[in-house]
Amino acid sequence: MRLLHTSTLKLVNFLADDVPPYAILSHTWGTEEVTFQEFVAQPAGHKAGHEKIKSFCKLCAQRSIDWAWVDSCCINKENNVELSEAINSMFQWYQRSSLCIAYLSDLQGGMEQSISNSAWFTRGWTLQELLAPSIVEFYCHGWSKIGDKISLQKTITKATGIDASYIHAAKNIGLACVAQRMSWASRRRTTREEDAAYCLLGLFRVNMPLLYGEGGTRAFLRLQEEIMKFSADQTIFA
Repeated sequence: MRLLHTSTLKLVNFLADDVPPYAILSHTWGTEEVTFQEFVAQPAGHKAGHEKIKSFCKLCAQRSIDWAWVDSCCINKENNVELSEAINSMFQWYQRSSLCIAYLSDLQGGMEQSISNSAWFTRGWTLQELLAPSIVEFYCHGWSKIGDKISLQKTITKATGIDASYIHAAKNIGLACVAQRMSWASRRRTTREEDAAYCLLGLFRVNMPLLYGEGGTRAFLRLQEEIMKFSADQTIFA
């Protein structure tokens, strides 16, 4: 796992048994996100993505958190093996984080009732980023804190249709039937059609190879096949 030092902005690789405590960022991608290659070449650049990473790391450092993970710069997406491993591990990485910061960049104010208007609640990948971590704190544009997923539970449940018991603890997700978990994702969208299936791997505790170009329908059929290998839940046919 590759982590970012919150003070030096240096990327460091850790073996699975040696990963230190870390914070993790949940966000919607903009037009100026920073790739792994760009960040290595210019960690203090001035693209909007650089500023987001630096602000996130500054917030973590203020909380005495030395290490952080950001999907845009911590995964070498030009390496297909690394990308596949990262996507198949993503749920666990969020679950094992000490803190998840959900940055709602499209919200200008810190009003609780406005968070459901954020695009963050419409994206496929942010579903597991809401459910997997024990602690999720929400920040609006300017990095002002709105609250956390416990204090904002009623608003989050209304926006997502997810019962409080699943929001409070990832261990409860397995108690939800397949159809229920699928319903949580039904109103969410991904940029790449295959990701509509890939972003659900952790939610169903399954793994499968990534085949970008196979199309969304084929990817979803393969996801269903993997689920059926480990579950007799008939609601998958609903």
